[in-house]
Amino acid sequence: MMTPTQLRAYSAVVRLGSVKSAAAHLSVSEAAVSLHIGQLRRELGDQLFSRTAAGLAFTPGGLRLASRATELLGLQDITVLEVSAAGRGRRLLRVGASSLFAEHAAPGLIELFAGRADDLDLELSVRDPGAFETLLQTRTIDIAIGPHPAVLDAPFTSRPVMNYRVVVVAGPDHPIVHLRPSAAQLRDQTWLLGPSAAAKVGAVPDLMRRLGVPEANQQIYQSNAAALEEAKRGRGLTPALSFAVAPDVRNGLLVQLPGPHAVLEAGWHAITLADQGGPSAAAELCRFASTPRAIQAMMRGSGAKVGHFRPSVHVTLWS
Repeated sequence: MMTPTQLRAYSAVVRLGSVKSAAAHLSVSEAAVSLHIGQLRRELGDQLFSRTAAGLAFTPGGLRLASRATELLGLQDITVLEVSAAGRGRRLLRVGASSLFAEHAAPGLIELFAGRADDLDLELSVRDPGAFETLLQTRTIDIAIGPHPAVLDAPFTSRPVMNYRVVVVAGPDHPIVHLRPSAAQLRDQTWLLGPSAAAKVGAVPDLMRRLGVPEANQQIYQSNAAALEEAKRGRGLTPALSFAVAPDVRNGLLVQLPGPHAVLEAGWHAITLADQGGPSAAAELCRFASTPRAIQAMMRGSGAKVGHFRPSVHVTLWS
């Protein structure tokens, strides 16, 4: 019978590419890793992989086991966490979000949602949208919120959460604010970007690709807020959520650039496993996130009094 120790050894070999590296990572001997691999081969009747000059070559069964091992180990880890939480009379919901959603919309949504249940702990982590499906399938997170994948496979389900508009803004002293810039003029500017620009999927990278902005013109900051502060000082252009920068535009601290090239319509979706083995709180949040009350909270904050804030909400940003 396969054991978690065997699967962990095999998963390490797959991920690191050699028995030696897997042994070092697991702090065990190479002989111990080889023993676990040999036991799996005998039990499954499959060689799983062989060594070649280019590295490890996996059999079809070996590739299938690699996928299952990651999924089973992830499920084991979350089961330990859930049993521990249940022993304390609590539920745990792990939310993975794109950086743009996590910075601007997640705080209001999570505060409002967590306030509806006294026994619920929420953990928010910033994740690459391109990894959403893998993270859900391995039970690393229970729900993902961010841009919709270009292709969504059958094991997953997606629900629209909120449509939003990305606009291009600059400081009032930037010379471009006196123009109706063309795509070429925008392309040649210095762009001040948050971490969302580093992902391959999402509104900001889509805008950069649409304009053809060269990497040499892109400066990425640790947060979208930091990029906005630099834009206010006239040091470049930055794409921003229209609802997030509306107060600064009204107060003259930023200027929204006109024209079709300086705006992009986009939307966030909540993605979960179709047949959820995870907590029902994931499906509940998926439904709740698109309600008018939740959308208002995402755009303006939940409006809850400070005394109603739930300290059980745990936010692990930029991990």
